[in-house]
Amino acid sequence: MAGLQAGAPAPQDITVHSQSRVLEISFSDGASFRIPFELMRVYSPSAEVAGHGPGQEVLQTGKREVTLSGLEPVGNYAIQPSFSDGHDTGIYSWDYLYFLGSQQDKLWADYHARLTAAGVDRDAPMPQKAGSSCASH
Repeated sequence: MAGLQAGAPAPQDITVHSQSRVLEISFSDGASFRIPFELMRVYSPSAEVAGHGPGQEVLQTGKREVTLSGLEPVGNYAIQPSFSDGHDTGIYSWDYLYFLGSQQDKLWADYHARLTAAGVDRDAPMPQKAGSSCASH
């Protein structure tokens, strides 16, 4: 999901709703989604969150109140949000935003299951890390 697949729906309108903390996005196929900033942050496609491969994902907590402090276009295929917690390395392709919007229920259920399995609360602060996991590879 790194780029825009040929024939995939393209965004027609993107609106940041700061108070309700959602990104509203409408696509060329008529689909429209309201994606919570928390969901975007928890499922950031960055290596810091997604890891460098399956099983390397870093469970995100304490993101319920996260807001967007910036939103930049990346070519004609993606956006790069800056979040209030300082995270700004995820590049969200149109395909990935469509996936987040269309699979919200499943993604929330998976997130809650991962929290339960880890024995952590959704609002727990993120543990401090000793160093960047990306730099150690």
